[in-house]
Amino acid sequence: MTPLEHKLRDRIGRSGPIPVSEFMAMALGDPVHGYYRKSDPLGAKGDFITGPEISQVFGELIGLWCVHCWQQAGAPNPVKLVELGPGRGTLMSDALRAVTTVHAFTEACDIHLVETSPVLRRCQELALKDHRVTWHEVLEHVPAGPELIIANEFFDALPIDQYQMTEAGWRLRCVGLNPAGDRFRFVTNHKAPDKTVLPPNLDGVPVGGLFEACPAGLQIAGTLGARMADEGIAALIIDYGHARSEAGETLQAVQNHTYCDVLTNVGEADLTAHVDFAALGSRAKQTGVRIYGPVPQGTFLTELGIEARTNQLAARANKRTATLLKTGAHRLIGADSMGMLFKVMALTGDGVSNPAGFESLLHQRTE
Repeated sequence: MTPLEHKLRDRIGRSGPIPVSEFMAMALGDPVHGYYRKSDPLGAKGDFITGPEISQVFGELIGLWCVHCWQQAGAPNPVKLVELGPGRGTLMSDALRAVTTVHAFTEACDIHLVETSPVLRRCQELALKDHRVTWHEVLEHVPAGPELIIANEFFDALPIDQYQMTEAGWRLRCVGLNPAGDRFRFVTNHKAPDKTVLPPNLDGVPVGGLFEACPAGLQIAGTLGARMADEGIAALIIDYGHARSEAGETLQAVQNHTYCDVLTNVGEADLTAHVDFAALGSRAKQTGVRIYGPVPQGTFLTELGIEARTNQLAARANKRTATLLKTGAHRLIGADSMGMLFKVMALTGDGVSNPAGFESLLHQRTE
């Protein structure tokens, strides 16, 4: 049993079962034993690999996307370039390298990273050692003003609540202990959830069926929308998930690139859940901000020119590197890989219309 499992078992033993969101928050963010607090989870030696680690072109294209939005907004100076959950700093490093020739943009940039992991902050400091960077624990601490915000694989790690259909209706799913008190198990409480939590399209879900909601994600979506509607330029959300709210369980645990039991190895495994883009968009839209997408990641990156840029780099590389570049590009955009599972959504302020990468939406409207 891990140290965090002992801590959670004692808490549940004293106070009773806790919501899945509280269990997940402790598993990932406990100050001493939380997964993200004590180790670098990225790369071949970690538990997962994100888009920026797969191909440098991913970050380069996002950097150029930011420049395009900034120019549409009148090229304000200064402009805050913000990333939520920036991993090792790879995306931001690649993005800044891609825009070095746009001197007006690089001179205007004020870089802010929202990161809670001390381990990952050290990685980011190394990756961005040639840039002036300000770190924050939460987005609300980033000063207001014209800004571009990137959230790549950020929302999937936010704690979720699960609701289970029972004979008495929907009930909050919790984590409790088995009768012996030595293992975790899922249980439901007796209180019905607020009706505003559940979308209207869940009729007919059988007993035992699940629905997931992410209160933290909705709160951040509202904050993003408010910031964009105020003085912001654009926010870009990239993550794996579904375009419409629907029933089903997506909570998963990964350790050493292998799926494992959510209720075991707590603090040693990564916990994530698919992002409900419909819910995020609905919450952000309440602020009056423009919403684009979601569109498949493959469509977004293809429209930004990932294939042309990959071929350009491959033509100048040795055979092994060229193969890695092309394999990486396929992994990012292929329908059999990340291309369809991952989605992209943009929130824009008044100064930006029809951001790059969402041209397919315009085409659909004109058909």
